[in-house]
Amino acid sequence: MHMETQKKKKVILISGMSGAGKSTAARILEDMGYHVIDNFPVQLISLLVDMIETSTDPRYSYVALSTSAQDFPAFLRGLKGQNMTISVLFLDASDAVILHRYKSTRRMHPLLLSNTCNTLDEAISVERQMLARNVNNSFVTIDTSFLQEKEFKRKLEKYFSKSAVPAFSISFVSFGYKYGVPMDADLMIDVRFLPNPFWEVELRPYSGNDACVYNYVMDKPETQEFIKRLLSFLDYAFAQYEKEGKNHFTVAIGCTGGQHRSVTITNFLYEHYRKIYNCYKEHRDQKEWIREDA
Repeated sequence: MHMETQKKKKVILISGMSGAGKSTAARILEDMGYHVIDNFPVQLISLLVDMIETSTDPRYSYVALSTSAQDFPAFLRGLKGQNMTISVLFLDASDAVILHRYKSTRRMHPLLLSNTCNTLDEAISVERQMLARNVNNSFVTIDTSFLQEKEFKRKLEKYFSKSAVPAFSISFVSFGYKYGVPMDADLMIDVRFLPNPFWEVELRPYSGNDACVYNYVMDKPETQEFIKRLLSFLDYAFAQYEKEGKNHFTVAIGCTGGQHRSVTITNFLYEHYRKIYNCYKEHRDQKEWIREDA
């Protein structure tokens, strides 16, 4: 009963012409949250299928399996009919582009390494013939001949996003300047100019996670004006970073001690943008105060 209602594992089989971008595709899919497996022995395909189907490790819920032209038919046969969702990503490029890519690097074509072919031209031709027998319209086929990596990434996100949530994600982190700044922040916002609840004796023991402090900070005219300007900037910036192909962005919001103003603004931004992007939040320096009314 449980197995019938359990969400099927998702496997992407990556293949295509050598030099068409399988390594780049694997790296992009890994950034999207897929567990990438490369150069897996085709003779052990049945063991891999069993491991994916039965594993409780969340990494095996989304798997990207990269394979050569020689092993592609066997992997496809081994995966078909299994209790998992199978997609095929087939990468192609023109013979001239593939030839140029190999000549501009020190890599050797797999069919030359295996002594199957004697020249690069022959290797490209033989590999194309091998793959032609197995290509069909159900595959996601991408020609990378004149494709920039950012556009390549957008295509993969379009076809293989793990959910309806955009692949671009944002972390909002509150911190206190007195404890040092976060070194991994992409954008740092200083909110020490906002009215400080610390100087209100009755609010001091609370944090921006408490309604009394949150409302105190958010209701101030300075905060309202600041939020209006900040959202206008962030709306534009996030859209541009997503367009640029950035996978993750960290916004650090700092006040003096990391308890009141920064926590409040972080909570507001997280709730605002979680409806649009895949968001996370962390209150790095927020402490649990021992209050008399506790």
